[in-house]
Amino acid sequence: MTISLTEKELMELWVEARYSSLQNPEPDEFIYQVPKQLGKGYVRDIEVYPHLWLTISDYEYHNDVLIKSHSQEHPVQFGVLLSGKARDDNGQFGEGYTLISGSGIQRQWNVEIANFQRIVSINIHLPPQLLATFFPRRDGQIPTQLRLLLKGNDWQTLIYPETTTAIQGVAQQIVNCPYQGITKQMYLQGKILELMALQLASILADLDGLQPLPRLKPRTIAQIYHAKDILLSRVENPPSLLELAQLVGVSDRTLKRGFRELFNTTVFGYLTDKRMKQAEQLLRGSHLSIAEVANLVGYSHQGHFAAAFKRKFGITPGECLLGKKSLTGL
Repeated sequence: MTISLTEKELMELWVEARYSSLQNPEPDEFIYQVPKQLGKGYVRDIEVYPHLWLTISDYEYHNDVLIKSHSQEHPVQFGVLLSGKARDDNGQFGEGYTLISGSGIQRQWNVEIANFQRIVSINIHLPPQLLATFFPRRDGQIPTQLRLLLKGNDWQTLIYPETTTAIQGVAQQIVNCPYQGITKQMYLQGKILELMALQLASILADLDGLQPLPRLKPRTIAQIYHAKDILLSRVENPPSLLELAQLVGVSDRTLKRGFRELFNTTVFGYLTDKRMKQAEQLLRGSHLSIAEVANLVGYSHQGHFAAAFKRKFGITPGECLLGKKSLTGL
């Protein structure tokens, strides 16, 4: 039996469960029991730094649970599953893969969690401006390499780094923190930064060119171009990253690497660029409204479409519709 819940319905169950929560052991730390309708276990929330929250979960569900989320703003998130796995529309979390979610607009997605598997996880949530606080350049701005995690009103970046022994070790140390009080806070702050560095290491190394990758094979190049063609044919309703990789017969990691090497952008970056160019052509060369154009290029939220369009061309869709030239000269 599968229990299907919207994210709102799940939160309502958690609100009810808070009334039977366990006693909070320390200030800025809260322990909640899993709703009895779903399973058993607990979730601990700890504010280890102002606005930086650590969530430690240890629970299991009595039934398969399908959680349906809606499009919404999302903070920066780093996650590691020490036990169990969850699958969403974009990739797998657990059993070999961790999770990094950038800030921005979270797409609608479905997460599947199987019954009677023990889920032990840690998740770190922080507002994007904290990245500049922790890793500032001399001018106080966030380093260029980390800007992929800050998307504002655009779709968030989702990355599934491979789990390493080092990542597992630090995550386990966080779960089993032996300290209390201020020492605990200092310990967890240090371990969280260490975990973030370990999850980002391979990604930042690729961006910095420290680990040059071998050239793509001719067959792989053909598969990446096939993936590009699929994206262009399904601009309005594109497949997820995992689905696209399966359609062309490569791993999601190879797909992402191929787009970086062949098109110098991410899969989502390529799709967004083509959507915006198509939208500009439609606004200038048809009698469609802005809402109609937004829907045709795959945006259900007109505000998100307008924000992405202005980032690309320097003008709003309305200004484009009135014939104003873009700052890019296109």
